[in-house]
Amino acid sequence: MTDGITITRTFAAPRELIYALWSTPEHFSVWFGTEAVAVPLETLSMDVRVGGAWAATMHIPDGPIINWVGEYLEVDPPARLAFTMTDDPANAAREPVTIDLVEVAGGTEMTMTQSGGNLTEEQYAQTIVGYNSFFDVMEKIIAEQQE
Repeated sequence: MTDGITITRTFAAPRELIYALWSTPEHFSVWFGTEAVAVPLETLSMDVRVGGAWAATMHIPDGPIINWVGEYLEVDPPARLAFTMTDDPANAAREPVTIDLVEVAGGTEMTMTQSGGNLTEEQYAQTIVGYNSFFDVMEKIIAEQQE
């Protein structure tokens, strides 16, 4: 059983932009679903403050609709954002997620940690693949912002 995952990625962008990608509905709705999965902006709510809730509806092509929910635990722009998340709103178990943003030469190093131990090793492995797809879309958003 795995306790969670950590993914570190460096983006050629200031940490304020990376933080905005995580905390602004207009950005989050684009990358959270990737280009293949829709997260309609009108289904997304983000009350980005400690104790505030967030929710998003993900539409998988020819597949299920996934309702994500969570609560913000720590909000320290532009350095850190911590929240919980689950795709099973009826279940009280939530995975804690922490985003740490550190300025480095040429951009921002983002370290995303998802812990909690609520998923199987296989589910965490699939989660890593999913996040990396999400972060690939972030790269495209950053490139568009800098054109």
